[in-house]
Amino acid sequence: MRLDRFLIRRGIHSGKEVARLLADGRVRVNGGIETSGLYKTDRFCTIELDDEILQQHEAVYLMLHKPAGYLSATIDPQHPTVIELIDHPLKHELHLAGRLDRATTGLVLLTNDGRWSKGVTEPVVEIPKVYRVRTRDIISPETADIFAAGIYFAYEDLTTRPAKLEILGKCHALLTIHEGRYHQVKRMFHAVGNQVTALHRES
Repeated sequence: MRLDRFLIRRGIHSGKEVARLLADGRVRVNGGIETSGLYKTDRFCTIELDDEILQQHEAVYLMLHKPAGYLSATIDPQHPTVIELIDHPLKHELHLAGRLDRATTGLVLLTNDGRWSKGVTEPVVEIPKVYRVRTRDIISPETADIFAAGIYFAYEDLTTRPAKLEILGKCHALLTIHEGRYHQVKRMFHAVGNQVTALHRES
C-alpha cells in the first residue's frame, strides 16, 4: 500500500494534510524520514508519525530441526506439531514454507511473511532440497541415471525434474531435488523397486 493511502486510512483524512506531514519530515518509515507519498509500504514496515508508532510488525524467519513424530502443521488435534517446538512470542502467526512427513527429520522453514514463503516454495524457483536417504535394499548404480532422467508420476501425469543422487553406501545416499511433490523422495525410490526406511532433509 502507498504511504499516503496508509496515512489516510489511519485517520488523516486530507490528502493535502498528508502531503504537508511528509514534506515537513514528520513521517518515518523503518527509522528514516520518508517524504514521498508514493513509497510502497508492507505489513512489516515500522511507520511513525512524530513520536507515535502507527504500525510495527516484526517479520520472522526461522529454521527448525524437525524431529520424527512431529507434524509439519500449526495445529492438529491428535499429533504434536512443529509449532510446539518453538519459543517465540509470534509463533502462532507463523506458517510453514514447505512440509516434511511426520516420520521425516530435518530442516523446516517457518515465517509470518506470506510473500517470502510463496517465493521460496514456487516450483519455478527451483531451490535445491538435499535429503539424506536410507533404504531397505541396496541402491544400484543405475538409480542415479534414472533419477537424473526424471521419474514419471502417473497420478499427476508429470515427470520429475532431473535429480542428483550421490550414493554414500549400499543403502545410504544423498538426493538433491528441485521440487516438492507429495512424498516425492519415497515415490522415486519406490519407482525403482526400493523403499525408504529413513529420510532427513539437510538443506
